Amino acid sequence: MEKQNLKTIPDIDLAPDCLAGKVILVTGASAGIGRAVALEMARHGAQLILHGRKVDKLEVLYDEIEALGAPRPSICPLDMEAAVTEDYDALADSILQEFGRLDGLLHNAGILGDKSPIEHYDPVLWQRVMLVNVNAPFLLTRALLPVLKKSEDARILFTSSGVGRTGRAYWGAYAVSKFATEGLMETLADEHENTANLTVNAINPGATRTAMRAKAYPGEDPQTVKTPESLAPSYVWLFSEAARDFQGISFDPA
Repeated sequence: MEKQNLKTIPDIDLAPDCLAGKVILVTGASAGIGRAVALEMARHGAQLILHGRKVDKLEVLYDEIEALGAPRPSICPLDMEAAVTEDYDALADSILQEFGRLDGLLHNAGILGDKSPIEHYDPVLWQRVMLVNVNAPFLLTRALLPVLKKSEDARILFTSSGVGRTGRAYWGAYAVSKFATEGLMETLADEHENTANLTVNAINPGATRTAMRAKAYPGEDPQTVKTPESLAPSYVWLFSEAARDFQGISFDPA
């Protein structure tokens, strides 16, 4: 597959049914960007598998999606800090048994950790951030690749960050984890460069009105940054037919 040069998502004109019939797993779906993207995907016909740590939050989202008249989603509660290889393998087996394939995987779940100099960064917290932001996406992707390859047109989309492209003081483990995310995406994309039915890309959502952003910038006026809902169409576009020719790219939203 020829790698395209596009870095910014173009003006988007989404067909109402552009994700109809697509089985897509969204990690970190219970809040923030994941929640907004899940709802937008549901509006465009996707059959969703909703991942999160807390069942009650996933059930609220489940009810909202069902109220839209969208395909009834599945719920996947899983703590990525505690999950082991066998848990991800079991999830892959259950998706294969229920749906026979997976058409999309959105790696959205992540934690910030502390904003602290490397010299003073707590080693235990460092390990936690790497576990959730790097190791868990690796284990989940590894387990799901055989299921994704059963799709005629599958997508993997990682969530990146500006601090994962250019290092920035005091962002510590989070920045390093996002550099690793970019590397994992590029490595996986290059491995599947000639795989016609699987593309691997990343998206940097930028400054967005989420709980993580509020923790990172406690003095910022949230009204000055974009909402998760405003980003959601960009994610839908990347899982649609329109984006099938892009491989190994770290996008910025429209």
